[in-house]
Amino acid sequence: MPTATALNNVEDVVLRRRGDLVELSHSIHAEPELAFAEHRSCAKTQALAAERGFEITTAPGGLDTAFLASFGSGPLVVGVCAEYDALPGIGHACGHNIIAASAVGAALALAEVADDLGLTVVLLGTPAEEAGGGKVLMLRAGVFDDIATAVMVHPGPVDIAAARSLALSEVNVSYRGRESHAAVAPFLGINAADAVTIAQVAIGLLRQHLEPGQMMHGIVTDGGQASNVIPAHAEMRYTMRATESSSLHTLEERMSGCFLAGALGTGCEYDVTEASPLYQELTPDGWLANTFRAEMERLGRTPVPKELEAALPLGSTDMGNVTKLMPGIHPLVGVEAGGASVHQPAFAAAAAGPSGDQAVIDGAIMLARTVVALAETPAQRDRVLAAHEQRVRA
Repeated sequence: MPTATALNNVEDVVLRRRGDLVELSHSIHAEPELAFAEHRSCAKTQALAAERGFEITTAPGGLDTAFLASFGSGPLVVGVCAEYDALPGIGHACGHNIIAASAVGAALALAEVADDLGLTVVLLGTPAEEAGGGKVLMLRAGVFDDIATAVMVHPGPVDIAAARSLALSEVNVSYRGRESHAAVAPFLGINAADAVTIAQVAIGLLRQHLEPGQMMHGIVTDGGQASNVIPAHAEMRYTMRATESSSLHTLEERMSGCFLAGALGTGCEYDVTEASPLYQELTPDGWLANTFRAEMERLGRTPVPKELEAALPLGSTDMGNVTKLMPGIHPLVGVEAGGASVHQPAFAAAAAGPSGDQAVIDGAIMLARTVVALAETPAQRDRVLAAHEQRVRA
């Protein structure tokens, strides 16, 4: 059983560093940066860890705005993931400033007990979660190879311990036709914008036949330059989601027929390219999630009941890919935003408000105490280490 000493120690560290953590959250929030361009946010997130004596590795996996900050030398290597990218136009409406600051707080707290608990604490700066799949790229590059378990928190409108997400794929669809004057010789043109229209009509008709949990949404990123010129090029970006990766693959196949329809109906050439790596669905570790749920309740939060968690999936996250490979969690920590949800301007404002600040502190405490519980529960510690050993051998 976990000792009260270690559990209390990590909580005390977070509370002592409250001012620093809230200041970090507000600073990242005040200067939002988009995927793969989070240079200031990356530097801010690693600064407190560097001051504490963490060993910093910059640009792991060749990603300029990623980092690793390591402390300790114990056999149980725990990754704490920090995100800090923002959204175009609405800044930190997903609250990644809270994620970064709570991750830093948890890492600083765990550093205080790392030697006693046989831990190596790794704070991972993971860029481009909103678009680009930073964690997927880091996984492919081997950055997570030494890590046995990975944890993080994400803000949201409610508290969910075993949060789920949707599998996601995103593509760019480009059509190529032929320009012509729209009034003088439209018959000489091949209209790429019409190809987009046909594809979108086909997608709209497909919606009636979607499997439960499947969805798609997209935008036109290029529809022509002048109304009196038949557009020779048009492009759209579509996101496809499903509750499970197998269902997502089925949806991708059906969507490919809709994209083809646009080309066939107009005579355009076309191609479909990956806009972002595939995001797998979250698979939270049951024991870690249950431990985190108990911590939520201890702090006076009211997590969604277990039986409802699967029915309330988040959007999508590249942390899903991490939880497919190792025990991990991505719980939701509630932020009061006047009824607003993530990706809304009101949520961006709340992410730097009192409730957002409390989410930083509570998130750091709950993560740190969950890791302490893991380290001090022999059966669970052995389970996680054995799973890592098996993954290394595979």
